[in-house]
Amino acid sequence: MESYWSEVCELGSLESFKESWPHYGFGVEQRELIQREFTRIKDITYLDHAGTTLFPESQVKRFYEDISRNVYGNPHSHNPSSRLTHDTVESVRYRILEHFNTSPEEYSVIFTASCTAALKLLADSFPWVSASGDHLGSLFCFLTDNHTSVVGIRGVTGPKGVKTVPVSPQEVEAKAKDFPVAVHSGHECSVPHLFCYPAQSNFSGRKYPLSYVKGVQSQQLYPACEHRGRWFVLLDAACFVGCSPLDLKQHPADFVPISFYKMFGFPTGLGALLVRNEAAELLKKGYFGGGTAAAYLAGEDYFVPRSNVANRFEDGTISFLDIISLHHGFDVLYKLTGNMVNIQLHTFGLARYTYMMLSCLQHNNGQPVARIYCDNEFEDASEQGAVLNFNLLDCLGRVVGYSQVDKMACLFNIHMRTGCFCNTGACQAYLSISNQEVKRNLQAGHVCGDNIDLVDGRPTGSVRISFGYMSTFEDCQSFLKFIINCFVEKPLRLDKERLARLRSVVPAEASASEELTTVPNGRTVSEAKDLNISPAPVSDALPIRGVLKTQKNREKARTLTNIFIYPVKSCAAFEVTEWPLGPQGLLFDRTWMVVNENGVCLSQKRETKLCLIHPHICLASSTLHLQASGMDPIALPLEAIDENPNLRKCQSKVCGDRVQAFDCGEKVSVWLSTFLGKPCRLIRQSSDFPRDMKMGQDKGVCPATLSLANEAQFLLINRASVALLLDHIANENDCADNNTSFDMIQLIHRFRANLVISGLEAFEEEDWSDVKIGGALFQVAGNCGRCQMIGINQASGTRTQEPLKSLSECRSGKVTFGVYLLHQPQRNSNAYPTLSVGSTVIADAKNTSK
Repeated sequence: MESYWSEVCELGSLESFKESWPHYGFGVEQRELIQREFTRIKDITYLDHAGTTLFPESQVKRFYEDISRNVYGNPHSHNPSSRLTHDTVESVRYRILEHFNTSPEEYSVIFTASCTAALKLLADSFPWVSASGDHLGSLFCFLTDNHTSVVGIRGVTGPKGVKTVPVSPQEVEAKAKDFPVAVHSGHECSVPHLFCYPAQSNFSGRKYPLSYVKGVQSQQLYPACEHRGRWFVLLDAACFVGCSPLDLKQHPADFVPISFYKMFGFPTGLGALLVRNEAAELLKKGYFGGGTAAAYLAGEDYFVPRSNVANRFEDGTISFLDIISLHHGFDVLYKLTGNMVNIQLHTFGLARYTYMMLSCLQHNNGQPVARIYCDNEFEDASEQGAVLNFNLLDCLGRVVGYSQVDKMACLFNIHMRTGCFCNTGACQAYLSISNQEVKRNLQAGHVCGDNIDLVDGRPTGSVRISFGYMSTFEDCQSFLKFIINCFVEKPLRLDKERLARLRSVVPAEASASEELTTVPNGRTVSEAKDLNISPAPVSDALPIRGVLKTQKNREKARTLTNIFIYPVKSCAAFEVTEWPLGPQGLLFDRTWMVVNENGVCLSQKRETKLCLIHPHICLASSTLHLQASGMDPIALPLEAIDENPNLRKCQSKVCGDRVQAFDCGEKVSVWLSTFLGKPCRLIRQSSDFPRDMKMGQDKGVCPATLSLANEAQFLLINRASVALLLDHIANENDCADNNTSFDMIQLIHRFRANLVISGLEAFEEEDWSDVKIGGALFQVAGNCGRCQMIGINQASGTRTQEPLKSLSECRSGKVTFGVYLLHQPQRNSNAYPTLSVGSTVIADAKNTSK
């Protein structure tokens, strides 16, 4: 069929974008900036700056040179190296306050382990007054569009008898009109209350007015206008300060938690609580750690805190080298960008352009491609940050699950974030999820941070992209091409009226008036210029999404056609015609694993060359052989090595499970490191450290132990399912995937199954409950959810977008392929059967009757 990729090779030009938005860049070409400071993101479209931005290479080099030249000692000592540390840290404090246009006379900087730690510090030390009798006591109030770490303060206030008041964004100003300032007793006039709100929503990027700070402090806004007392404001600036300037002289919030990796990308694990000195004196300290005491007695309850606010609250030795690195963060940030206003305008322009184009994309039937969650039209950088939150829709208006979008994005090397972003309140509001639905979703198995993206067809979360100062116009193009390539029913259409309206509100100095003249395919001249789309004919042979499971395989019986063992996790398959089972699956399957120098598992997702390492097991000689092109073969013993005192124990993780293993020695480590071009080691699972299988336990699946396999003991795929997918790929194959061709065997290898059968019907295996292969009985534990790893050519190690792209298309967004099995041993028998190619396969269907 005809290709659609040629239609979207260019989504506008950089020159035309610069004409409409002159604030792009920082006086140099963005590509030059990337080549000089961010070489590691070559071929990556990084769009998760709200999660963490990226550090420039010169920042780390300067920091390295600094700590290489200077000796920094513990700041609690008084020797010269310690004084150097103390003075440098104090200089950094001043630098932070200067960045936010304030001074040590107005604010103090308390360093913490993170922004969340800063919030917890405030929760523990705020002078809460418990309600008693007729006295209301303190109020803990927060905007519902707040990060989990802010809402979590109620875990401290609740047991203290402090009332919690959630406030919706609509109530702050609207309800203020309904409540004149009430007259209360003198006692209540001194009661401290805390109102928390984000300067910028980490969900939608909406910027809340900084004027709320003084509005709440002066009791002109809800809920402060309803309750007398002393109102303090916590301004959560973590998401805001990465791309926007914050002036604390103009907006003097009492408490401002920040996270430095959101600003600089490095260091991680360092935050701060900026405390207005007027409010600092009210904070009460409970626990005291090293360095916080002016004096104390060990044998008597006597403690005097230090007078300096920072010294009083920074328990123990601060992370002084991380703090010192901030000097170089500020230096490089200003050198590369000039100031935060430049960053704000640059990133807002990219976000606005992406919003305009995404909101105007339509399927061939005129249905919108995306549902965008925002409160404005991206018209003003003071109201909207460089964040775009959305869900994609199919041509029938159904939501495409965010997990599916994320998996497809990985094929295009686009890095973004999905879920609810630790902001349940905003997620509920924008996605119209009721409290009852949240509880029902939990009962259905959905928890925060998992991949259950749809429950009963309704989304549990969304997709978020966000920009940083090193983001480029090409990043916008790559993202939009990805959306069009994977999720738009062709031919692409545009909402012309909307696009014209959005353009009309661009600032006059940043836009040029264009006459909108109709061109073929229902587009306008200006739209065609922006998208540079050359119309392509629509093939009548375009496959219909949602292929039904009705393609019959002509074979008369199901048989086992292939057996694959993967002795070393993520390395090449070892094919056999017969093989014994063991207590954890096929004998020696995924018994070994390659790890990096830090003991972290290496998979083909991180290192595709693993598939070029070919393991071979010789049961006769009891050896494992490893072979790879250009390398001499190497052999290792198969027998148990747990008792060998010369091999050290080590630990790693597989799918979140801790596994205990033994290092296989220096010789094989050198061999692997030489071939892969990076330090790595080979480890073997310890036989006395069982790993329990979790999959299916809530559905009655029998307990089982696992090797180093991800989910289950066995993975089975069906040749009839492979054939259906192969036909779809042949029909869809186009230049977007470099005309990659597949045959049956190549596609089978992509799915890395243990057992391959000749089925009667495509995807029938998903309806099975049990299956008997030869004399061995297996229970079906669940479907195998696929990811971008099936896009790795097992013969060359190269990445392709297929077959995940076609799998999603032909299965209406589902990306499951194959089923997990676990062996059901015969009762009163310790013997394990042997599987043989050619064995008959007999399956039992699930009992769906009620």
